[in-house]
Amino acid sequence: MTLAVIEEGAKKSGVLWLGLPSGPRLAWHVWHDGALYVVTGGEERSLPGLAEIAAERGEIEVVLRSKDNGAELVRFPAVAEVVDQAAAPEAVAALAKERLNAREAAGLTARWAERSTVVRLTPAPEPPSA
Repeated sequence: MTLAVIEEGAKKSGVLWLGLPSGPRLAWHVWHDGALYVVTGGEERSLPGLAEIAAERGEIEVVLRSKDNGAELVRFPAVAEVVDQAAAPEAVAALAKERLNAREAAGLTARWAERSTVVRLTPAPEPPSA
């Protein structure tokens, strides 16, 4: 699976599925600088176990589906890591721009910094072929 294929899938999909310990969970996302970004907790959708996996830089399965017909576009492992929101303002701004129907959009990123976890999902490198 190439990064270009994953990026194309991310751009064609408004949501993704995460293979969490509690079962598959749906989340909205943004593609930014070679990775997917999601937010969990606070007023955002709870993604049980994601923050813990990300705190340990663990791996998680990601599935991207078509906006048009729901068909699977791409499935791949990704390394999850917690984003230091203050150190990654461009990624957080890109994520906030895609957040639909946010309560008081002007204070969104401040609420995330206070109550939510932003997670970067970087496609895991492919193992070398034998």
